[in-house]
Amino acid sequence: MKQKKLFYTILVVLLVVAGYFLTTITFPKNASRYPAIIILLLIDYYVWGLFKKKVFTYHKLIKSATVLLYWLPFLMLLGTTIATYYIGTKSWNPLLRNIIFGGIFSFYVAKVLMAIVLGIADLIKAGKRVVHLFKKDETFTEEEDTGKITRAKFMERIAFVTGGLVVTTMFAGMFRWVHDFDIKDLFIKIKDLPGAFEGYKVVQISDLHLGTWSNIEPLKEAIQLINDINPDLIVFTGDLVNYTTDEAIRFKEVLSGLQAKDGVFAILGNHDYGDYVNWPSKPEKQKNMEALYQFYNQINWKLLRNENVVISRGEDKLALIGVENWSANTRFPQYGNILKASKGLGKVPVKILLSHDPSHWNSVVLDQHKDINLMLAGHTHGFQFGIEIPGIKWSPAQYIYNEWAGLYKNEASNQMLYVNRGLGSIGYPGRIGILPEITIINLQS
Repeated sequence: MKQKKLFYTILVVLLVVAGYFLTTITFPKNASRYPAIIILLLIDYYVWGLFKKKVFTYHKLIKSATVLLYWLPFLMLLGTTIATYYIGTKSWNPLLRNIIFGGIFSFYVAKVLMAIVLGIADLIKAGKRVVHLFKKDETFTEEEDTGKITRAKFMERIAFVTGGLVVTTMFAGMFRWVHDFDIKDLFIKIKDLPGAFEGYKVVQISDLHLGTWSNIEPLKEAIQLINDINPDLIVFTGDLVNYTTDEAIRFKEVLSGLQAKDGVFAILGNHDYGDYVNWPSKPEKQKNMEALYQFYNQINWKLLRNENVVISRGEDKLALIGVENWSANTRFPQYGNILKASKGLGKVPVKILLSHDPSHWNSVVLDQHKDINLMLAGHTHGFQFGIEIPGIKWSPAQYIYNEWAGLYKNEASNQMLYVNRGLGSIGYPGRIGILPEITIINLQS
């Protein structure tokens, strides 16, 4: 028996190694995904042991259906990995793409958590064996079925409940909460705010990620909500698309309907530069950027690329400064230049900075630009997952960014930062606990 297990172990290892080399030769662009797929396969196999035991049946049809449903996410993962090599996901139907990738992601989050629960149970069991081994306790036996629930059975039930709750919640996030727009109405006091701007209403939206939207109707609803606010000014703080400009084309008419008394202004986010696409040449990438600039002109949004605009109310003035993406994380572009963007402003009493990445605030703004009263950012999406209830504000985003959602204030300089949670989504096409946001900023002196 031991020799047989050893043979199968060696065979599996050889197949995994051979599979890697075959993937490298056949699908070189996807070779980097191979280790992750193998890890997910091992998790699948580990959790399958529980399913196989719990849903055992002599009915062949039910048994076959159970096996197929359980392994379907892995088959979809394998299939889409191969398909994306031949057919780019951009050409897929957006709704189908969201269902496939969102479904794969949701089921694997559930399976990983189930594996963790089962792993804890197995570690406890192994620990007991080791203890009894050192004690040389020959009377040690596995937990017997006495009619009472054993620790092992309890953990198995916890694993099942965990998996079910996670899958249900993830799908609710995809089909219910992803377009459950949250309008946040803020009153922000700015020192030396000119009288003419008392009560001035700025609406901020961010991170549309148009490539993820399944259809146009929810965006129409969001645009109507914004227009109904009757804002003085609308600002968009970056990430219009996921990968390429053509994702935005079908939304041109809807976005051009956004209206504010003093106009709509926008900046670029890290996704807008096309850096996540393997372009055949630099001219092709530049052509994509030129198309983006043209798109902004077509929808009548003023794109600020390290430049400013002064908004006047009689003799009173307010400066809006827009910079290109700048992040403290060098994985993201660092094209933003506040000095260049502020050129020619003179002594405008109030300055509002639009900068996509909130890390710009701590790294540059607070130290070098104390004349900026308020910075508006996005980028984090609040991780699209978290808890925001009175007394509790938590998200995995807080382990990556110091400022990840909401209003922040530096008491020493009296400067403020607001991080919008984004209107769209990317990666997981859903929202859980962190809803898509439309922010109303009412300026006060």
